[in-house]
Amino acid sequence: MTTVTSPVAGRSIGLASVPDPVFSGAMVGPGTAIDPVREPAEAVSPVDGVIVSLHPHAFVVVDDEGHGVLTHLGIDTVQLNGEGFELLVNKGDTVTRGQSIVRWNPAAVEETGKSPICPIVALEATAESLSELRDDGDVKPGDSLFVWK
Repeated sequence: MTTVTSPVAGRSIGLASVPDPVFSGAMVGPGTAIDPVREPAEAVSPVDGVIVSLHPHAFVVVDDEGHGVLTHLGIDTVQLNGEGFELLVNKGDTVTRGQSIVRWNPAAVEETGKSPICPIVALEATAESLSELRDDGDVKPGDSLFVWK
């Protein structure tokens, strides 16, 4: 079992509330989403593992059980071409839960007309494999979002 924790501070809103059909329809996988606080912050790793994919706006950490967890910082933020994001680790790095991965500013993302909402997705999982799914309420980095069995 893997406990996936929040990479950012904000309010958990659930994937169905994400303003993107790929995420809201759980086409990438099940999980939840955070509407982040609008201040400069560092997105942290939601699990212990290895960074297998790293972009300014998104990263994937795979844990010892082979579970890949995607953290996507905002919606359509790939179109910002890294503007306003600072990578703090490298692809292939081993990271620990709570370790800073990307420095960003959700308010600046919102000012570009993009949504700063952050989907946190269990890649290649089924909805049935997740429990204790948090889809409402305030969260801070490190708070449990779901358990992946």
